[in-house]
Amino acid sequence: MASPAKYLKGGGGRHVRIEEWFQKEGAWATLPPGPRALYIELKRCFNGVNNGEIYLSHRNAAIALNVHRNTIGPWFKVLEERGFIHMTRAPHLGPSGVGRSSTWALAEARTMDGRAASMAFKKWRIPA
Repeated sequence: MASPAKYLKGGGGRHVRIEEWFQKEGAWATLPPGPRALYIELKRCFNGVNNGEIYLSHRNAAIALNVHRNTIGPWFKVLEERGFIHMTRAPHLGPSGVGRSSTWALAEARTMDGRAASMAFKKWRIPA
């Protein structure tokens, strides 16, 4: 039997919160399952203050979602096109030959540098 403390406020561990208003947006309601899962993984990496510095490589995302790493790239593109995320730093190969992955910002939250949430996904419309 589970400990009663597990169910008290703050005793349930971390969770990813997707608000009701967010789920009702057309950009989310019509989003395929793969990009939805990727968005949830990105949101898992968001700790409340690191928006704009969210790090999730294609390889790590593929491992977390149990898909091939070549599947992830188009999912990032879908999330960008619909306005859920935007890239804050492009991937690059460092001076020592070690690659650095992109960093991301969620459009629904204020960024680390104090910029207001863009909410770009609210402007997305189903293509005619």
